[in-house]
Amino acid sequence: MSDRVINGSLKIQVRNLTRNIELADRAEVADTSAKRRTGLLKHTGLEPGEGLWIVPCESVHSFFMKFTIDVLYLDRKHRVKKIRPEMAPWRISGCLTAHSVLELPAGTITRTGTVRGDQLEIKNLS
Repeated sequence: MSDRVINGSLKIQVRNLTRNIELADRAEVADTSAKRRTGLLKHTGLEPGEGLWIVPCESVHSFFMKFTIDVLYLDRKHRVKKIRPEMAPWRISGCLTAHSVLELPAGTITRTGTVRGDQLEIKNLS
């Protein structure tokens, strides 16, 4: 059985197990070169519960983006290595020890109390 939805995008749910709070209930996965290259560039914003998990990835940029995002850098076990709240357009950010990046609506990090070291759980939605 495929985890892909009709439009070809894998959808995931992300929960911060350390804080016992949901970060996203319908995030997309950028797991191909084309999806990673496009990222959120075609979006005009993210609604609460939305996001983009870019894997593998250790740095992101917000050139040409139309909105601010929160960025979480994760290791292979989905522990938060670094946070970048409220990353505005036209910025670059990275974490050389990260395996993946989770992009969320601006304010999610503050609202959920997510900090470096928190353990996340990522589940495929079918």
